[in-house]
Amino acid sequence: MATAKKTTAAPAKKAAAKPAAAAKPAAKKAAAPAKAAAPKATAAAKKPAAARKPNAAFMKEMTPSAPLAAVVGAKPLPRTEVTKKVWDYIKAQNLQDAANRRMINADDKLKAVFGGKAQVSMFEMTKLISDHLK
Repeated sequence: MATAKKTTAAPAKKAAAKPAAAAKPAAKKAAAPAKAAAPKATAAAKKPAAARKPNAAFMKEMTPSAPLAAVVGAKPLPRTEVTKKVWDYIKAQNLQDAANRRMINADDKLKAVFGGKAQVSMFEMTKLISDHLK
């Protein structure tokens, strides 16, 4: 029975010692973020909520080249609209690869835009499209 008292007494001492030591650094850490967060909250409260403005560079109308005009139309469009129309065309023609959805299988119209490549990734596609905008 003497061994049972030793095993129960020793962990109790360790458990009591750990929370006291852990409480001191935790109190310091908790106090510091509260001070830092207070100025941010007041700065945010002072500013009125402003409506998000679109980036002027994206909204500038650009003229598509002849191969790209076959897909999106010949009139000048912002880059965002060109990308939307290309994606509409890809989805209407079912040109997204079934196994890897990030890849686009080009038909005849898109091969002219993609520089003759039969398949491109969706990230490479935006770079290739930007080469066709003036």
